[in-house]
Amino acid sequence: MELIDVAIIGGGPAGLTAANTVARQLHTAVVYDSGSYRNAGTPHFHMVPTWDHKDPEQFRRAARENILSYYLNGTVRFADVAVVEIEKKSDAHFEVRDANGEVKSFRKVILAVGSSDKLPPIQGFHCLFCHGYEDQSSFTSGVLAVDPVGCALAVHMAMNAAQLTHKVTLYTHGDDAMAAELQASSVVASKLNAQTRKFSVEPRKIRQLLASGGKDPSDPTLEYNPEVVLVEFEDGTTKHEQFLVHSPATAAQGPFVRQLGLETTGAGDIQADYPFWQTSVAGVYAVGDCSTPYKVTPGAIASGCNAAVAVCAEIQAAKYTQQEAAHSASS
Repeated sequence: MELIDVAIIGGGPAGLTAANTVARQLHTAVVYDSGSYRNAGTPHFHMVPTWDHKDPEQFRRAARENILSYYLNGTVRFADVAVVEIEKKSDAHFEVRDANGEVKSFRKVILAVGSSDKLPPIQGFHCLFCHGYEDQSSFTSGVLAVDPVGCALAVHMAMNAAQLTHKVTLYTHGDDAMAAELQASSVVASKLNAQTRKFSVEPRKIRQLLASGGKDPSDPTLEYNPEVVLVEFEDGTTKHEQFLVHSPATAAQGPFVRQLGLETTGAGDIQADYPFWQTSVAGVYAVGDCSTPYKVTPGAIASGCNAAVAVCAEIQAAKYTQQEAAHSASS
């Protein structure tokens, strides 16, 4: 039975960095890539030096090619297939079954599976760090202040949006209590009645959000680009926004939390301890978006590196301790 050092589940920035790191210590790994990425809906990612505003697919492809061309042949292998099951045999033996039915054995597992969004029943949202800079100086934007977004987070997002647009509307989707709490917020209240009216609170229920274009019918003098959002209320009226911001609940992709019995946080992320991202199950690490509320590429890269360093240390400690024990016994 071949026992490979590390199974890396996920081929995004966290998984690729983990693979790069273990390769530098001559450890073997298989990177399983299902092709499912949380940022698939955006053509750009940001805040990675030299890769700012570039297609994340180009980053993934370049990183993979770099690993395969530079490191020893066979040290890291890539499998473009989803993993359907991980079974723990011991702290140093895991069986991984992929969607093609192939089973491989590993000493350690790094989960870099990313996360999936649990969106509210109305659709069409904007990530400030994915698109916000490109929409700066726009006239209006909105914040969807619905569960799981509380008042404090809604106000925080409104201040972020206010850096980029002239006016910000906080939508509570029929939650009058949230609307009252927002209006009482010192940040919002200070600008609600000011001449500039930087912030406003909209309590009406929303029927749907639609991609729209052209001019806002309520003010034809305001120009918008073709990607604005049309907010349609249940009473039939509409309002245009340059973009709408929300922070949805998330969950780790795949069945691995249940299969391995991993503990999760109240926010739905895999519980993993900083700085090495060890989970509640020995031998299993979780990196990137699946283990933190701060779902940004630089953080994913850092966590992938740290977890891989810890994995290398664990494997080497076991290897050389066992060798020393065998030597002592024979002498």
